[in-house]
Amino acid sequence: MVKELFAAGLFEGRVAIVTGGGTGIGLAVAKELRRLGARVAICGRRPEPLAEAVKTLGGGPDVLAAACDIRDPDSIGGFVQDVLEHFDRVDVLVNNAGGQFPAPAQHLSPKGFEAVVRNNLLGTYNFTHKVANMAMIPQKSGRIVNVIAQIARGFPGMSHTGAARAGVANLTMSLAIEWAQFGIRVNAVAPGVIRTSGLDQYPPQLLVDAVNAIPLRRLGAAEEVSHLITYLASPHADFITGQILYIDGGASIWGDQWPIPADVPQSPPYPADE
Repeated sequence: MVKELFAAGLFEGRVAIVTGGGTGIGLAVAKELRRLGARVAICGRRPEPLAEAVKTLGGGPDVLAAACDIRDPDSIGGFVQDVLEHFDRVDVLVNNAGGQFPAPAQHLSPKGFEAVVRNNLLGTYNFTHKVANMAMIPQKSGRIVNVIAQIARGFPGMSHTGAARAGVANLTMSLAIEWAQFGIRVNAVAPGVIRTSGLDQYPPQLLVDAVNAIPLRRLGAAEEVSHLITYLASPHADFITGQILYIDGGASIWGDQWPIPADVPQSPPYPADE
């Protein structure tokens, strides 16, 4: 039996926003932060998962949930304002919301590419910008954790999200420097393939191939990612900022991500000096 990793009451008196908090990793994070004493606000585009998540989180005045479109700065501003009116402050922001779909680049339309970048990169910036300016910079404290993806060696098969997540990784480092003066720590977590309902959209063989490319030979669990996010959001990580932490079973340093046909034409040899 796994014992609790963090002390009870670690986030007592703190307020956390978790985007995409109705399902998957986001819900796991919201549950862990709530269990450790945080008051939690979750948002997402669909109200049904949010309603179920509120029940899971125990409901009551310490849990707030509302629909919010991270692609729309006005929608974000309204949500953050509601959080401030309800809880008075924001101490933690977990930018978990996002999404993508499998598509080789040669078959990916400009509109499809733009939609994913708008969601994953611009959405993360929009939410971070609002929370920082409306809450964290004025109170001169805060913890921001961005959830990206395992992009260490590109993201073949989903170049749209690879580009967007790489942008968030760079944004994480930039904001960590700019906002250190305000007592704000900014870090990112890069999960590999994690066992959540989000995997349902992918072909079964793709998941088999994914496991075969992971040295630990299994998928990750949402709770494992949550533990890392919770650590970065806590006072224990006070001297950590601007970092991208991979949690992927070693996949980022080993394995094949994209099959290369054996019959690929070889390029001619580089001409030797005469």
